Amino acid sequence: MFVRDSFDVFSFTMTTPRESSLLLTHLLLQLFLPLTLSVLHPLHPPAVHVPTLIPHAPMPLIRSRFSAQTQLDLTTHCNSSCFHRGEQEAQKEQLSDKLAFETLYADGSRTLTTVDVEGDEEFDDHFTHPSQKRGPRLMSRHKRVRRQIYGADGRFNIQGDNFLLDYPFSTAVRISTGCTGVLVSQQHVLTAAHCVHDGKDYVKGARKLRVGFLIPPSINGTQVGLTSSKKPLVRWVRVKRTRVPKGWIQGPQEVSMDFDYALLELRWPHRRPFMRLSVAPSSFDLAGNRIHFSGFDSDRSGELVYRFCPVEEESSDLIYQHCDARPGASGSGVYGRVWDNSLERWERKVIGIFSGHQWLEIDGENRDYNVAVRITPLKFAQICYWVHGNRIDCVQD
Repeated sequence: MFVRDSFDVFSFTMTTPRESSLLLTHLLLQLFLPLTLSVLHPLHPPAVHVPTLIPHAPMPLIRSRFSAQTQLDLTTHCNSSCFHRGEQEAQKEQLSDKLAFETLYADGSRTLTTVDVEGDEEFDDHFTHPSQKRGPRLMSRHKRVRRQIYGADGRFNIQGDNFLLDYPFSTAVRISTGCTGVLVSQQHVLTAAHCVHDGKDYVKGARKLRVGFLIPPSINGTQVGLTSSKKPLVRWVRVKRTRVPKGWIQGPQEVSMDFDYALLELRWPHRRPFMRLSVAPSSFDLAGNRIHFSGFDSDRSGELVYRFCPVEEESSDLIYQHCDARPGASGSGVYGRVWDNSLERWERKVIGIFSGHQWLEIDGENRDYNVAVRITPLKFAQICYWVHGNRIDCVQD
């Protein structure tokens, strides 16, 4: 029910008049926009074809050296050719190679699984550039002085025992390497690939990778009034195995954000609600044209930080936006309100993974954006297979 959303906004900590104004805007959007759109019975977007991945038998690899250093602040550069690159890579052989994946096990062993892709007649649809459907929206912008924070800081700290355990904030978890992740099943966490692998080797912290669940002090039996800090505690759970797409493991010189995602399988199932995945629709098919995500930004140690903002631009594989973020937010689950045909209502679903920052050069002009990896039909099929371990359950809802 949309009434539930009004509950979310009162958990934010306001420190400036601008934050108060942003909070009021958020409240109005959360309360009235989804209700208004659902009453109007929006035109349903066309059905999305999800290709099928056919995995081959895993091949053993040599053990990882865990020699890489964790990089929490990923920054890349992209020009016009890079921006439209997805349209040029619709060849089956290239796709199969990039959608192959490595599996890292808790004992340090690893395997490589190659795949075949069925449904290649649909690749042209997948790689149709969003800007071709509606015209480019790249606007001339002045140079930003402070990278990843745009103007006044529009982030909100999530506080309070109940709010930290309330959906959707409860789906955000910490990654022991310093990043954020999002719960996408009872035993799986989606995060950014660069949080566990630098493109050449796994980071040192991936040897004993853990996922942290926030536990409010009072729920843990701690008397908050007698403690010097009211920050939540963290319950750490070991990771059973980690999966990273071969599209990311190409060596540092080939690293791009297009495949900056990884899936972690926990040793034990958790009992918290998780957020379902969805193929990322066009921003025009998102309620309010807005995305949201919560993460553990490094400049607010121990705090869960929430933000929302409109989509500025999108390519075949990336979502460009100006949501304020700092290192540590990498791997956050980017979600939006997506129309669910079966439920006939707007639902929050993960449509991307926050990656970092990118300088985009178009027509000789540099523009800077914070960037999230889009969950495309191919990536949805791959991540879904990682979660379910079979092809039958991997269809778009």
